Amino acid sequence: MQLGMIGLGRMGANMVRRLQQGGHECVAYDPKPEAVQAVSRDGVRGVGSLAELTRALKAPRAVWIMVPAALVDSVLAQLRPLLGRGDVIIDGGNSHYRDDIRRAAELKAAGIRYLDAGTSGGVLGLEQGYCLMIGGEKEAVALLEPVLGTLAPGGRMAPGTSGGGGAASHEAAALGYLHCGASGAGHFVKMVHNGIEYGLMAAYAEGLNLLAHADAGLEQGAQDAETAPLSDPHLYQYRLDLAAITELWRHGSIISSRLLDLTAQALEQDARLESFAGRVSDSGEGRWTVQAGIEVGVPVQVLSAALYARFESRGRGEFAAKVLSAMRLGFGGHVERR
Repeated sequence: MQLGMIGLGRMGANMVRRLQQGGHECVAYDPKPEAVQAVSRDGVRGVGSLAELTRALKAPRAVWIMVPAALVDSVLAQLRPLLGRGDVIIDGGNSHYRDDIRRAAELKAAGIRYLDAGTSGGVLGLEQGYCLMIGGEKEAVALLEPVLGTLAPGGRMAPGTSGGGGAASHEAAALGYLHCGASGAGHFVKMVHNGIEYGLMAAYAEGLNLLAHADAGLEQGAQDAETAPLSDPHLYQYRLDLAAITELWRHGSIISSRLLDLTAQALEQDARLESFAGRVSDSGEGRWTVQAGIEVGVPVQVLSAALYARFESRGRGEFAAKVLSAMRLGFGGHVERR
């Protein structure tokens, strides 16, 4: 199948390579010429403009967009005049599902079909495949099924089989891709997926942080009115090998996961993680997940706490801590320990 790919960053470039390896004919564009040249060396047809990309595709054309969410509307504005009725645009980035609903309606007026495809797999997807959560019209999903089956870890469904519901949906899901529902459904599911990811990552991080401080009883702590003493120092005198422990948990443990695999690998390479500053970004999905929970009245305490921990990691709680120190100084004369 022919596919145009716009955006050749960490994921887009590897997705187009996987498709090319799977026998598809890919035409790729990125504003950075060096990104186009990199995939061209792997047999992908690189082009220098969106106009050239659309001219290289046969109708009905399928164009996959892998750009940051903030850039999608500007790309669509440039792309829309170049496409015609029956063509399909797929947004595989991390757009807000509300934007997908609006975009699908706007493009439908021009006869262009729009799919939102939440894509998970990261830099490992080239070899291991991508989990794809898709929203939009069923017919457009069916048209893209050869591409979806190649990108997914488990391959394609049997010819003539539809992933529109029931057993067929479960069959598709087992392969790694699923038509989740109407426009926005794919990115809604991916939004919650990423919210869960935040929570899982935070749980690993907090647990490992506790293990890292299991030697607190071996340290000589300050003994003054400003410091709560460790009541039983002899209970916390373990110097634990976190790299070995995370490797251990990968084998037979109920908490094993791909995230744990990556954590174990990082600790093996850098036991104290000294190459990291600990500033954790959030690209929006965690915020939108918490917002959705508030709006529909569903408690998401763990996901909320994980999101706030990311804010804290970037120093966004520093002024609040200063307020606390100011109050302690005011009511009790407590001077900050430097």
